[in-house]
Amino acid sequence: MQQSAVPELAHTHTRPIHWVATATAVAGVVAFSSVLQPNSATAAQAAGPEVRSAPVVTTAPDPADVHFPIDCGPVKAKIQKQVSGDLDGDGRPETVVVVHCDAPMGTPPDAVYVITHAKGTGEPRVVATLLSPKTRNTVTDFTVSDGTVLATLLGYSTSDVPSCCPDVKDKAKWQWKDGAFVRSTPAGTHTV
Repeated sequence: MQQSAVPELAHTHTRPIHWVATATAVAGVVAFSSVLQPNSATAAQAAGPEVRSAPVVTTAPDPADVHFPIDCGPVKAKIQKQVSGDLDGDGRPETVVVVHCDAPMGTPPDAVYVITHAKGTGEPRVVATLLSPKTRNTVTDFTVSDGTVLATLLGYSTSDVPSCCPDVKDKAKWQWKDGAFVRSTPAGTHTV
């Protein structure tokens, strides 16, 4: 073993008094730093127009006060069915409604609309038409599951088939893809 050129220093041998001195010094630094805290922030924001953010809405929109883009003439539009779910994956639910004209007789065709909360106001509004009443379909089974709208549609093979007696049964599926609702036919579906 090589000998040191410097004689051993007294502080290289730890004694209990060294530990007490170190602990006292650390406690003093902590106590002193708690007294010297920075002042609270006083930065002022620049004057300008007051900006109000839209309320964050986590409930499904209520379709009761929505104006639907369906022409019913002298009668009113009637909500036949409604279901809710998050269709576009943004964490906020949309409401999907089946609407038709409240006609006193016959079988009025259904329309299917998607309602969401408007940005800025939070008011419910129609953002998509999944099924137009011009198709002359009637919607029977109707669900929303895993961001997908599923429906059974009753329709007509020709314009000669009376409105009372649909002769075509079809299934439809709508999903949000690339910024739009895309319609497809669920697997295993056959038209009757």
